Amino acid sequence: MATLINEKKLVEIFIFCDDFDKSYELWLRQWSLGESSTRTRVPAISDSEMLTLLIFYHWSGYKNFQYFYERFALVYLTSYFPDMPSYSRFVELIPRQAMKMYMLLKMQSLMGQRTGTYFIDSKKLPVCHNRRIHSNKVFSGFAARGKSSTGWYYGLKVYLIINQLGEIVNFELTSVNVSDNNAELLQEIFDGLKGTCYGDKGYLAKLFDYFHQNGLKIVTKICSNMKNVFMQLDEKVNLKKRAVIESVNAILMSVFDIEHTRHRSPVNAIVPTFGALAAYGFYE
Repeated sequence: MATLINEKKLVEIFIFCDDFDKSYELWLRQWSLGESSTRTRVPAISDSEMLTLLIFYHWSGYKNFQYFYERFALVYLTSYFPDMPSYSRFVELIPRQAMKMYMLLKMQSLMGQRTGTYFIDSKKLPVCHNRRIHSNKVFSGFAARGKSSTGWYYGLKVYLIINQLGEIVNFELTSVNVSDNNAELLQEIFDGLKGTCYGDKGYLAKLFDYFHQNGLKIVTKICSNMKNVFMQLDEKVNLKKRAVIESVNAILMSVFDIEHTRHRSPVNAIVPTFGALAAYGFYE
């Protein structure tokens, strides 16, 4: 039986998702060019309920969504979600939530505080086992092959910016062949940030002066072929604390199951990734 604290968290997530869904639909109507002539079947389960279940799955600690849905949600959560469809129908509806899940994540109320001290790093998201790289057709033209600190893999990368409190401030999802110092990527993920951001050598960017003029100082270690430079003591100390973001990555992998290598479509891979990041936002 679901514990009381899980029920409280479920209600908390639902209220957040329902408020967001109402705001999103209102915004959509304001910018809509008119009603579409294409009629689509409206499912009995609402979008806010689907968002809640997708996020709560990652928060609950389950490692298999089918098991969570059939053995837990359909058994213990029917009083909360009386119109839950079958598992196969729910999976068919997941792609509809991709844009809403992304917009929900980008809301500042779910993201962490902008404290002025940030850490940046990327995490690998393999989409298949290395032995199945050549036979994988699901992510053809979408994922790529790349190398991380633990070796080669085939998949995507999620870039995270956290503050010193461990809260996720911003994120971006890219193919693995996008470099860490990609100008377009950095402009997108650093948008609106002021203060100091610490990263590894891969984030040595040609846009250092551009970001510095806009109020963000990027601090990294230097490469072996570069001249040494003086660094303020607090920046040197904070640079050594950059490993805190590895703790966030470990939580995303071990608790929120952000890595999964058996997806059947790219969209059905992206939505659970967003769900794991959203679940981390509700982490105590």
